[in-house]
Order: sequence, then structure tokens, then C-alpha cells
Amino acid sequence: MGEELKLFGVWGSPFSRRIEIALKIKGVEYEYLEEDIFHNKSALLLKYNPVHKKIPVLVHNGKPIAESQVILEYIDETWNDNPILPRDPYKRAMARFWAKFIDEKCVPAIWKSLTSVGPEKEKANEEACELLSTLEGELKGKKFFGGETVGFVDIVASFIGHWVGAVQEAAGFDFLTEDKFPVLYKWAEEFKNCPVIKENLPPRDKILADFKARLEMITSSYKNKV
Repeated sequence: MGEELKLFGVWGSPFSRRIEIALKIKGVEYEYLEEDIFHNKSALLLKYNPVHKKIPVLVHNGKPIAESQVILEYIDETWNDNPILPRDPYKRAMARFWAKFIDEKCVPAIWKSLTSVGPEKEKANEEACELLSTLEGELKGKKFFGGETVGFVDIVASFIGHWVGAVQEAAGFDFLTEDKFPVLYKWAEEFKNCPVIKENLPPRDKILADFKARLEMITSSYKNKV
């Protein structure tokens, strides 16, 4: 169709990787542009996402779409092959509900748990574990959140499926383990080993090194305050 499709992202971002996974599932070709989001945002990124100035941004025939879940829905509605959202209205609503739960509740809580230092760490761990227990309950009896194949919620949950393992190793804290969350743990292994997923996840060792550096900065800053 002579379409132009560009994705602005960051190699280690679970949010831009979501978009890459969805596009690969759909079999859609695109141009990837790596952003230096922390030190030197490109003029094009600021042009296409002037509101949030963040990645990911998908530009389709010159028209930009921002925010990862919005982009995922756009992709599913634009390219009909290999749907990632259920066609049934109720199931679609439930997929959106759980995706929102992951992004608004689970991801911030997990991140806080793994990066907290001092007295607040224990409380942060409890809150994150409670949320993961809720998510585990939703997954019971299913191979993936989307049923037998990877779908919208699975893609949104990729941070839990891939990033958390490396991040918890860097933090020296066992968070998502087979003993604590057997259903989520099994799902994570299944998810990471799907060929289309495996080929589009960042190397674990790079995530580990990147987070170790960030954690050292956080710890150093905390020690300077106490």
C-alpha cells in the first residue's frame, strides 16, 4: 500500500518494545528510530509528541500516535491479521481493564519495590506482592492472558514477563519467583519463549547492567541524604 511507518523508541523500554512485538505479530514492516530520551531528545520526537515528549511514538503516513496502549489498539484496528484484542466486546473491555491495571497499579508498585531503599522498602514489597497476587488470580487456568495465544494483556505485561527477572537480580531481591507466584512465573517462561516474543526482547544482560547503574545512583543518593 506504499505505507510509511516509523517507530520512535528506546532499546530497553518495555513500552516501545510492546509496539515492536505487536508489529511483528501483525507482520507489518516499519522503520525504527532509537531515541536518547534522557539526554538528547530528537527534534522529530518533540514534533510528533509535543504533549508528553516521550516514547513510544508511532508515525503512520505522517500521522503520529503516542502512548503505548493507544498505539497497540491503533495497530490492531489498522491491520486486521493476527488480532491481539478479542473481537467480543465484553472480552475486549476486560482486556483493557487488566492492561490498565498492569500499567497503573502493577508496574509502578513493582518499580517502587525494586528501587526503594530504607524503611519504605518493606511496605513497597507488600503492596507489589498484593497486586501480583490479584494478577495471578486472573491468569489461573489460562496459558496466556489472551487464552492460547499471546494477546493485548500479555504484550502489556511484558515488563513483568521479561524485565522484572533482570531487575530483581540487579537489586539482589527475589520478587517474582516460582514459589511465590507459580502461575505468573510459568506464564513468564511461556511468554519469553514464544518465537515472536523472544526475537524482540532486549538482551537480559544489557537490562541487568543498565539497571545496576541506575540502582547505584539511587542508593548513593539515599546514603547522601541520611
